[in-house]
Amino acid sequence: MKHKIQGHYIPHATLISTGHSYLKQPRYMCSLRRRCRNGGRLSDEAKQRAKLRKLKKVVKMKNLKLYKENKTIAEENERLRKKALLLHQENKALFSQIIQQVSQPTNIRIN
Repeated sequence: MKHKIQGHYIPHATLISTGHSYLKQPRYMCSLRRRCRNGGRLSDEAKQRAKLRKLKKVVKMKNLKLYKENKTIAEENERLRKKALLLHQENKALFSQIIQQVSQPTNIRIN
C-alpha cells in the first residue's frame, strides 16, 4: 500500500503515524512535509542545507579521487626508487670493472 503526498508515492511501511507526527521517517519525508506546508516550496534554510549536502558529496568524491591518485603516485614513486637503486648498484659495479681494467698493466709486445 502506498500513500501519495504532493505527487510523491511513499511506501506504507515508512508512514508510521500517530495523528500528524511521523515516528520513523526517512530524511526526504521531512522535506516533503515542509514543502506541503510552504505550498510546495522549500524554505531558504532547507535550500541551503540541500546545497551543503550536495557540496559535501562533491567534496567527498573529489577527496576520494585525489586520495586514490596520490596512492597510485606513491606506489609508482616507490617502484621507481627501487629501479633507480638497482641501476645505481649496476653502475657502480660496471665502473669498478672499468677501473680494474684500466689499472691492470697491459702486456702488449711491440715487434
